[in-house]
Amino acid sequence: MKPVSPLPVIAIHGGAGTMSRSDLSVEQHAAYHAALQRILRAGQQVLADGGSALDAVSVAVELLEDCPLFNAGHGAVFTHDETHELDAMVMDGATLRAGAVACVSRIRRPVRAARAVMAHSPHVLLVGPGAEVFAEEQGLEMVEPGYFSTDARRQQLQRALGSDTAVLDHDGAAALSFRNAAAAPLDEDRKLGTVGAVALDCHGNLAAATSTGGMTNKRPGRIGDSPVIGAGTYADNRSAAISCTGTGEMFMRTVAAYDICARMVYAGQSLDEAAQAVVMQVLPAIDGRGGLIAVDAQGNLSLPFNTEGMYRGWARVGEAPVTAIYANDAGSAGDLGGSAP
Repeated sequence: MKPVSPLPVIAIHGGAGTMSRSDLSVEQHAAYHAALQRILRAGQQVLADGGSALDAVSVAVELLEDCPLFNAGHGAVFTHDETHELDAMVMDGATLRAGAVACVSRIRRPVRAARAVMAHSPHVLLVGPGAEVFAEEQGLEMVEPGYFSTDARRQQLQRALGSDTAVLDHDGAAALSFRNAAAAPLDEDRKLGTVGAVALDCHGNLAAATSTGGMTNKRPGRIGDSPVIGAGTYADNRSAAISCTGTGEMFMRTVAAYDICARMVYAGQSLDEAAQAVVMQVLPAIDGRGGLIAVDAQGNLSLPFNTEGMYRGWARVGEAPVTAIYANDAGSAGDLGGSAP
């Protein structure tokens, strides 16, 4: 009897952080869920149409980059010099091909540039002006740096400058306004940025993509884990596809994304065993905060985080998408193919 193939599935994240339940705006809460649902459905449709996991994660991350609620693309945070430096990466689990860009400020959708690096160059990572010249040569849409700016992110920078500290990813963000909403579901003063997607397609292939605006008030030139292969992003059909969000330096020091895959291949751990060990034990041992999304070749999902919440969601082909923010959100447990949220 021929084994039944797992349903194609996509998962996305939009950053992890702490809760501000007492200040929670119903409108803002609904806005985040609506954005996650819309983006999940777009990626789910790609998979339903027989598209590749690589196409599905690319579409999802492009939409996350276009949404100012998240720290990627339009709505990216500011550096200390009031500039934007964006990073992105994609990886194909079937071939181990990968592409990434870092410290770019004129490419509208950095994840498209990352995919172009993978598809049309012999390199894995291009940075700064060199990456932007390459993107122009590939015919990608370029913008003025001001395109990425929003008033909320500028206010966030002023708060960080006032405290004279650099804040990892979304930390220090001013509350994003939505229809006069008082606050975002995650406390924007203590939220870890980055967006990402992972997917399994009908051909059994895995892929991952991650994009970020970096960290507020960071020193110009700093690159985090998102575009670093094996740190914030990794995909291998033998094990899993992973996209991380959190304190980037700690994810780099532990090679977090690859560590999960290595635990599965060499130690025989399940996806969730490996992901939980990295997020709940390895990272906290060096004060690493955040979370990740992961899917394996059997369609199992794991979405662990060691903060109070993480913007996240998943959708299997033929099933209704599920979105969640808090650790105990209704519907966030028991729907992951045997893995914990």
